[in-house]
Order: sequence, then structure tokens, then C-alpha cells
Amino acid sequence: MAVTTAQPIEVHTWSTPNGWKIPIMLEECGLPYRIVPVNIGKGEQMAPDFLSISPNNKIPAIVDPEGPGGQPISVFESGAILQYLGRKTGCLYPTDERARVAVDEWLFWQVGGLGPMLGQAHHFRIYAQEKIPYAVDRFTEESRRLYGVLDRRLAGRDFLADAYSIADIACLTWVKFHEKQGVALDTLPNVRRWRDALLKRPAVQRGFSAI
Repeated sequence: MAVTTAQPIEVHTWSTPNGWKIPIMLEECGLPYRIVPVNIGKGEQMAPDFLSISPNNKIPAIVDPEGPGGQPISVFESGAILQYLGRKTGCLYPTDERARVAVDEWLFWQVGGLGPMLGQAHHFRIYAQEKIPYAVDRFTEESRRLYGVLDRRLAGRDFLADAYSIADIACLTWVKFHEKQGVALDTLPNVRRWRDALLKRPAVQRGFSAI
């Protein structure tokens, strides 16, 4: 279902795995948007104006001038934003309940597991001022376990919930940086095939380049 809007959606975000999800989704849906950079390296996510639309001081957040009933709405948390945009447009978020449950399962798997664990692996492997072997090993091994879950899910199917969906977008932005998490794809052929196919999509490429 195509949705036309007169005003662009404001995307308050930065160049992180969570931050890229929303421009990719908007590119896939063909909705106009405007990036509002929130430089988390400079602490801009703590500004009162941003807090008013993202109570947890985390990117991304959006402001849709043409929300429900034609009135503006702000949405924070990447999973909630993806679901909102999917409902708004009918794009990449099925209306059939069984199909939607499958998408939601893998979307919540990402926001509750894959993202946090890979994020911790990023932090302790690359950014922590003190290298703590226990933390590095713990989160690297958990990242590898989760990649195994992903690889088994993708065996014999092109996408996580059979059709391309918001669940694939949510996971891709993290998997793109598997090397930073200490994960090689040599033994994960299904993940590699899926990742490579998604990275070739023009909308995905534009979304990654938007920030």
C-alpha cells in the first residue's frame, strides 16, 4: 500500500546499527524524510529537545507531522518505529496475523537479544578503555551463539519471516559489522547469503548512506 505524505518525517538519528534502521525502512517504503543528526559522541542525545521525543535519551526517534488522525506524533525505540512505519504504509509488515507474529518474533529477538549482545561485544572488544577478558569472552561467545541461531533460521529460506520484512532490516544493520563482534561468516553460509543479498538492495544502500 503506497502512502503519500506532503511533509517529510523527521528522523533524529546517528550512524549506528540502530540509527540506520529507520532511513533504510523509509527508503524501502518510499516515504520522504529528513535526517536530524544527533551526535551521540558529543552527548547531543542528552539535550532537552531530544529528551522530549526520546525519554530514554537514545537514538533513533522520529517525528511524523502527519501521524494518526493527521496530527503529529513522535515515536522512539527502533522496533516501535519500524512497526509504526509498517502499519502506516503497509510496507514490510504483514497484516495477516500468523505472518505478523513471525515478523514480531524475530524483531523482538533482535531488539531484546541480538542488538544488546552484539552492542556489548562492540564495546568491550573495541571501545572499552580497559580490556576485561571475561567481558570480551562472554559477549563474543554469546554473539557467536546468536549468529548460529540466525544461521539455522535462514536455512532454506531467503528471509527471517519468509517474506522480506522489518525483522530483516533490524538484524541486518548489526550483522553488517560482524567482524567488530568477533564473528566470522565462514561457517555461517546462510547468514552470509542473506546479508549479501540485502546489502545489494538499492534502498538499503541509500539508507546506509543517508547519515
